[in-house]
This record gives sequence, structure tokens and C-alpha cells, in this order.
Amino acid sequence: MPAVRMALLDATPRDYPGVLHVGGKVRVFNEQITLAAESAGSAIPVAILPQGCVPLFGLVTTSVTLGTAQFSIGVQGAVAKYRAAAVLTTVDAPQLFGITAGIGEPLAATERVLLTTSVAALPASGTLRVQIFYVDNS
Repeated sequence: MPAVRMALLDATPRDYPGVLHVGGKVRVFNEQITLAAESAGSAIPVAILPQGCVPLFGLVTTSVTLGTAQFSIGVQGAVAKYRAAAVLTTVDAPQLFGITAGIGEPLAATERVLLTTSVAALPASGTLRVQIFYVDNS
């Protein structure tokens, strides 16, 4: 098995990774959405990520099947930055999400994260929970 190496530690002279990459505090923005037949095209705020934080991944869990309704998670202008539009039909089973280009690097500005619905309306009742994990040095 090849050795796992971090470019910063192997550099000469050695350059230690910053606290946002090693040893930072992991935080979570934990949002509960009470479903109320939100129509396709709705944008529901689910988090505010601070400037400089490093997004890691997200979890989404639903208490009811969402049927044919799809949703993405991202920001205005890049609605699928963190999760591409897809259905969620498995009940009470957290699903991991995170698109490579959207995670792992510090944010240049504060982001208002949105869940954007598409294809069909969300169910008239039930709960959808969105949790976004990130590292912050504050």
C-alpha cells in the first residue's frame, strides 16, 4: 500500500497546514424544514456559512418520501454547488452529499445556502432535515 503523504509536510522547507485543514473546529448548521407542499422552483434557506470557513459535507434526512420532487443545495447563481438536483425517497436514512468543487477550500465570502426544489412540489407534510458541516477557526 502506498504511503499517504501531504504535499505541505513533504515540502522543503516543511510548511505545516493551517488550522482550517488540520485541527480546526468542526461545526454544523442544522436546519429543520417542515414540509408544506413547496412548489417546484422554491428556494428555501438552510444555512449561512461564514467567510473563511471550509465546507466539509452535508447530510439530508426526510421523514417522508419526497416522491418525484427533486432538490439541489447550493447558493444563488450556483444552485447545485453542494448537491446536484435529485430525488430523496428513502425515509429516515441520512444521505451524505458534497460536490468536490464546492468543498474542502476556504470560502472567499459568506454564503447563504439554499435548498432549491425542482420537477414537482414537495409533500404537504413531513420533515426534511439538512445538516451542513464545516470547519471554522473562530
